[in-house]
Amino acid sequence: MKNSMSMTRRASIQTALGVLVLGGTSQWASAVTPAQTEGPFFPKVEQADKDLDMTVIDGHSEHALGEVVDVHGQVVDETGVPVGNALVDVWQANHHGRYAHEADPNPAALDPHFQGWSQFRTDVEGRYRFRTIKPGAYPVADEWSRPPHIHFKVALRGYHELTTQMYFGGHKLNDVDRLLLAVPEAERGSLVVAFKGGAGEKSGVPQGKFDLVLRKV
Repeated sequence: MKNSMSMTRRASIQTALGVLVLGGTSQWASAVTPAQTEGPFFPKVEQADKDLDMTVIDGHSEHALGEVVDVHGQVVDETGVPVGNALVDVWQANHHGRYAHEADPNPAALDPHFQGWSQFRTDVEGRYRFRTIKPGAYPVADEWSRPPHIHFKVALRGYHELTTQMYFGGHKLNDVDRLLLAVPEAERGSLVVAFKGGAGEKSGVPQGKFDLVLRKV
């Protein structure tokens, strides 16, 4: 099972990695958020609950497993003008590193109380905020495990659609992740978020700020 899982993940993710590398650095403008692969686990099955709190599913009394975090930020264009009403999809693995996706071969446990996918629009100032859990790392191949990350897809007419990934600052796997290392070094930091706060803070939940810059059509 492990070999089958590794081959499936390796084929899908390394193919995407090859596309990014072959594209070179010219695909990224200096101010635009670097693109990252969508990956093989973008949700395909519609679900009733896609609200801003992924730590609990409507109608469930139990909450998702894992460390709760709040993610917020602002979507702007290359000149810094806020992009309001942009449609944002975020999706991720659960605390165990497994996606609630029919194509994920990872034998790690599913979490029936984790929403896993949120969809929302930015406000008039381009701002957004959602609550989730820090996802687990997961194996792609024997020599490669992906660090915790959250997928983002941002779309609005008049702008190039952006698909990217947000990483958690300080995680050791960031330094060896092939997809993150495919981003030019000068731009890599824009995808890595340092979370602050937590115990002792008013909310008691670590906060991370992830701003996104879109390119106009």
